[in-house]
Amino acid sequence: MSLFRKIFGSSSETSNSEKDKEQKSPYTPEVNLPVDEMFTHHFQKNGGKFIYCENLEEVSENFLNILEENDWFECNVLCYEPALNHLIEENKLGIVKNTDEANFFFSTCESLIADDGSILFSSNQLKHNKPNELPINMVVFATTSQLVPNKGDGMRHMNKKYNREYPTNITTIKFFEEAKEEDFLHYGSCHKNLYLLLLEDL
Repeated sequence: MSLFRKIFGSSSETSNSEKDKEQKSPYTPEVNLPVDEMFTHHFQKNGGKFIYCENLEEVSENFLNILEENDWFECNVLCYEPALNHLIEENKLGIVKNTDEANFFFSTCESLIADDGSILFSSNQLKHNKPNELPINMVVFATTSQLVPNKGDGMRHMNKKYNREYPTNITTIKFFEEAKEEDFLHYGSCHKNLYLLLLEDL
């Protein structure tokens, strides 16, 4: 995933393709963007907070930074996935199953959808909860191998992954900040203050 290293690495060189983009008209449509670049652009445009991690040690460090930034120490976390418990326990957070008692929701996801910057979830992460029933604050742990071009590819990925034991409650969350004015695109949607911890695994 060279894009993430380009954005978050120490190199300050500007590539020829970036120079070409600057010279293009703003009305020229972007074509054939890499999936990682497309997702990053749309996700941040939607208000998501993106944190790229090269290894699991950086995941732990950045999770701690999120707790510090929001003063979430010694608070309650809504989490349904035992695989994430080590991060919760090493930071002395309480795990709850009731959405009303949680300061934030911590989970994985099914896929990261590049063409609109949304995140695809299922009952494996959310159980029976609808997005508007979850805490407004969310931390999502995902990997670069979960990036897919669109929702159709996300559904195909789930079909292949689960085969017969297909999950329910499949939904996406797309808006990560409150709309500043009335916008029909936000109608019926809930916004989340969402941090994405993205681990490089390719």
